[in-house]
Amino acid sequence: MTKKELIAHMSMEANLTKTDAGRLLQGFMETITERLARGEKINLIGFGTFSVADRAARKCCNPQTGERMVIPARTVAKFKPGKKLTEAVK
Repeated sequence: MTKKELIAHMSMEANLTKTDAGRLLQGFMETITERLARGEKINLIGFGTFSVADRAARKCCNPQTGERMVIPARTVAKFKPGKKLTEAVK
């Protein structure tokens, strides 16, 4: 499903205009992004939890050249699905 399709579906489900549904989705995505950038956790009960995690630096080998490399440490976004979402997908 594309963002455009999601907006269309949201507008039908919530009886909103596509413009309002688009603003709602954009606001949701911006809020999640801002909070994760601050290191906060967002828990949507039944749906899931958005959080950030630190990944340690690690060594690897380029399979094409055999060159040894180091992948630097970084912070990544994580999503853990909630129980209701997990059950719905089964």
